[in-house]
Amino acid sequence: MPSFDVVSEANMVEVRNALDQANKEIATRFDFKGSDARIEQKDAELTLYSDSEFQLGQVRDILTIKMSKRNVDVRFLDLSKIEKIGGDKVKQVIKIKNGLDTELAKKIVRMIKDSKIKVQAGIQGDSVRVSGAKRDDLQSSIALLKKGVTDAPLEFKNFRD
Repeated sequence: MPSFDVVSEANMVEVRNALDQANKEIATRFDFKGSDARIEQKDAELTLYSDSEFQLGQVRDILTIKMSKRNVDVRFLDLSKIEKIGGDKVKQVIKIKNGLDTELAKKIVRMIKDSKIKVQAGIQGDSVRVSGAKRDDLQSSIALLKKGVTDAPLEFKNFRD
């Protein structure tokens, strides 16, 4: 029976490449000379450091530009509030979201069931498995999800006949 999985995963290799490029640009830019501006990664968590909130905004802009150039969707980034650390320095933690949260998975299953397309959808961990008898029905459900879900980046993997 043909099936595919709906997932939401960031390509961590491309995230790391974008992070390295952003750090390289921060190190060479004149307006960051002598400052403590940098980006660090620990697993799926990025920490931005800077001397002021204005510079932190610039660091965040550089990071999002580099990520978009590397085809990493910025909707994967979950920004937290800006924290003050010793002196005038500030930091911001950005979490990289991986997997579908339960609300979004339920929304996807509901959309597929309400569309009356002859496919079955079920939640499996942090992904949604969609299966049906015809390949055309699966492709129309992919088109429906691409059009209907705009708040999270979706990928369609493991398409099997």
